[in-house]
Amino acid sequence: MINEQEKKFQLSRRNFLKAGVAASAMGVIGAIKAPAKVANAAGASLKYTAAAKGQWSKLHPEHDYGSATVHFAENNDQWLGTTKIVGKVKNFSEADMGFNLATRGLLPNKKTQAASLSFFFRHPFGAAIANAGMFIAPPAAVEGKSSPKKLEIPDPEQMSQHIKDAAYFLRADEVGIGKMPEYAYYSQKLTDKAGLMTKPVEECVIPVTERLPYVIVVMVDQNLQTMLGSTGYDGISGAMSMKSYHATGNIAVILATYIRSLGYNARANHAFNYNAVMPPAVISAGLGELSRTGDCSIHPRLGFRHKVAAVTTDLPLAPDKPIDFGLQDFCRVCKKCAENCPNQSITYDSDLVEYNGYLRWNSDMKKCAEFRILNEDGVSCGRCMKVCPWNSKEDSWFHQAGTWIGSKNEASAKLLKTIDDMFGYGTESIDKYRWWLEWPEMYKYPAVAQAPQTH
Repeated sequence: MINEQEKKFQLSRRNFLKAGVAASAMGVIGAIKAPAKVANAAGASLKYTAAAKGQWSKLHPEHDYGSATVHFAENNDQWLGTTKIVGKVKNFSEADMGFNLATRGLLPNKKTQAASLSFFFRHPFGAAIANAGMFIAPPAAVEGKSSPKKLEIPDPEQMSQHIKDAAYFLRADEVGIGKMPEYAYYSQKLTDKAGLMTKPVEECVIPVTERLPYVIVVMVDQNLQTMLGSTGYDGISGAMSMKSYHATGNIAVILATYIRSLGYNARANHAFNYNAVMPPAVISAGLGELSRTGDCSIHPRLGFRHKVAAVTTDLPLAPDKPIDFGLQDFCRVCKKCAENCPNQSITYDSDLVEYNGYLRWNSDMKKCAEFRILNEDGVSCGRCMKVCPWNSKEDSWFHQAGTWIGSKNEASAKLLKTIDDMFGYGTESIDKYRWWLEWPEMYKYPAVAQAPQTH
């Protein structure tokens, strides 16, 4: 429910917008002079022009980055977009991801082990979506032999436009094509998650040997109104993730099957069956930058409010370029996700640190996984998504102006964060959007529902 202070925030915001005072404020903000943008090592000489209007796709003639000021970056030995590479980036085993560490009994709070296989199923609606995801999980759904007859692709740019249109037709909200970084593949993938509880990890994984040159990334919005109504970690939180994971997974499976029918190799990667880590694929495909939360990416229009799936392929394609919309400057000064993290898993540090050969903000994956598994006020958590200034607002000219300003420099970022806090963005739960039902009796540990069985 909305408390009195939150009502005042909303009332003030509405009056502010109606009165047009925001226009004056934005004029003041716009007077701030942005310092020269520092490009990455390749950016200074980058010869790349984004698709002209009408050429991004036919269903979406222009790539919708919202109002952010977007520059283009590059992939090379020193940079992945705006992520600086300072050493060898090692391929990561899927068994070492946060939830899987819990299943292995390797998180500090040992209660997470028993709950790790079923915590997403504690809300009946989220469980229903997750159960549906199992039907696209088997190897036969995500991979297979390509047609022996390989169709000629004379124009990779035309094929790229066609693939984007196919993804939009299948209800993707965003799609991009990138060069697939070799280190974005897992070193090992899980074949027996439940087995991690009792078996040596070597018996539960297989090596990932695939190395295909391109990645198609599809992105789906988790739903603005639902996010505005949620606390960020209540019952609908898990369902928001599952809904978007399921949607992107279906798109990826269809696209991969289609590409294989053309005679080319293609493998779908989605939340129910990954061969690869998604954040570097997202960056390579020009759909985001790394954020303060560690390895999570933010899109210039959708912010955190998305989930993705990908198709790795050798279909001849023209890759897009990574983007730079000033996110690292913004995250350096904002820290709103850290301030509002229920388990204080996100770092407050101003400077990035080295992690596995690249620079990032080194948030605590283990603490994050523990809270999401054992959350007794809902299912999982998306609080950082809820409060992030890049996606915490209704679609309005004021928000568009704010993100345009926020993509400029650190001084503008500080001002946007101040305005964001002043109006209570991200910290309110708007009751009129709370369409779902809560089942608090199912959230208390150890009353953990069993994951449904599929055959």
